[in-house]
Amino acid sequence: MTEEIKENSVYTTEEVQALLKVSNSTVKRLLKNGILKANKVGRQYRVLGKEILRLISPEVEQQAIKTYLNLKKKATDIIGEW
Repeated sequence: MTEEIKENSVYTTEEVQALLKVSNSTVKRLLKNGILKANKVGRQYRVLGKEILRLISPEVEQQAIKTYLNLKKKATDIIGEW
């Protein structure tokens, strides 16, 4: 059964983990690196549904590919100079 992610709903990190089917450490890494934006309430994080939807959108994937290719080109240029 697939649950629909509602744009204006608020999710806990455990709910995000279940929705994205990733580990707890992956959710923590996404939060720490600013890839997934959240608000801290007390000692816990709350994530808006629109942030989850933004994370899984094709535009984010394309941006990640573009960033990776730019980084790869810089690395190969530097190695080529050696």
